[in-house]
Amino acid sequence: MSRELLTGNGAAAWGARLAEVDYVPAFPITPQTEIIETLANWFESGEMPGRLVTLESEHSMITAAGAAAATGVRVFTATSSQGLLYGMEMIFSVAGWRAPFVLVNVSRGLGTPTTLESDHTDVLAARDSGFLQLHCATCQEVVDTILMAYRIAEDTRIRLPVIVNLDGFYLSFTREPVELPDPALARRFLPPFDAQNLRFRASAPTSQGVAVLGGSPYSYFRYQAHLASLRAIEVYDEVADEFEAAFGRRHEAIEAYRCEDADILFVMIGSFATKAKAAVDQLREAGWRVGLARIRLLRPLPVDALRRVTSGARGLAVIDQNLSMGQGGVLHSEVASALYGHPKAPPILASFIGGLGGRDISPEELYEIAAETRKAIDEGRSPLPRLLFTRDELREIRKLQAIAEVERNELEVKR
Repeated sequence: MSRELLTGNGAAAWGARLAEVDYVPAFPITPQTEIIETLANWFESGEMPGRLVTLESEHSMITAAGAAAATGVRVFTATSSQGLLYGMEMIFSVAGWRAPFVLVNVSRGLGTPTTLESDHTDVLAARDSGFLQLHCATCQEVVDTILMAYRIAEDTRIRLPVIVNLDGFYLSFTREPVELPDPALARRFLPPFDAQNLRFRASAPTSQGVAVLGGSPYSYFRYQAHLASLRAIEVYDEVADEFEAAFGRRHEAIEAYRCEDADILFVMIGSFATKAKAAVDQLREAGWRVGLARIRLLRPLPVDALRRVTSGARGLAVIDQNLSMGQGGVLHSEVASALYGHPKAPPILASFIGGLGGRDISPEELYEIAAETRKAIDEGRSPLPRLLFTRDELREIRKLQAIAEVERNELEVKR
């Protein structure tokens, strides 16, 4: 085992290398490109066997990934933001093929307006596709989660593709110390892909019609994929046990940080959870009983684990880095659905939306979120959803709007 200082993108490349992937169909997009560049250098130098092919679009890239995985090839690919959406047709299709491979998504906000920085709108747009979803908070988790993702995807009880998500810029270009597993240990944990039960083999050519005519067979196959996704909760726990035994690190489906006696829990996904941990520690020092429940496995959502982790709290502050237009935060809706009707569900469920388009969430805002949630507990009613946005930010926006209006009027006068 070696210790390296790696970016999140570098960690993703190492995850693919340690998984000994055979094939990498690729298309570059910021902030994911470093992953593909790193792998391309390793392939070219001979440090890593296999093949990398640059396709003409993410649509073709995901098609190639699914087709190769369906033949028993271990496949890795990566994308981000508009690239994920460009390939969305095939995201749904390859999940229906039950083609097991790993796709790393480096989260970036979606246009319009355009941003290159991170939020979770892109990856959450794929939550109903059939892909499993695992969300990372650190560079170490990126390496570990990719290895775990292949074990889960290739399990004969699952046979579904997996998205491993990491936040753009905040994690993709942040360097952190990472313990890289010894390749021999990684190979023992993740042996070569056993392609039994796959429909296509080079040694036995065949053809298949994937068109389903009629709602009855369509319903049957969709439900089978749904059941396989649900089984991934059990398989995830098994793989987490084996990973801990092999490497000494434990990755629960839901990370519970100082939750045992907490009245208030932050609930979130992604790298900003590391900032929430620091806020929890500060609030604890001030005498507040606050904890963090970070959802690592989002699809399938481990409902029983979520209920167990949150059952002792009096209020949940769900922090979304996305905005579902006309509805609110996606994570808030997921948590509300999972806890609805459960006798031990916290009575207060507060929604906070922040971090859109790369906007930071400051420690002071996390303290304020805790204060608002405690006030809601005292008043006995959940607060209205809130967008994290300061008066100073609004003032700057108004200033820019005024400048744009002046320039528009000047142009009208010139005409």
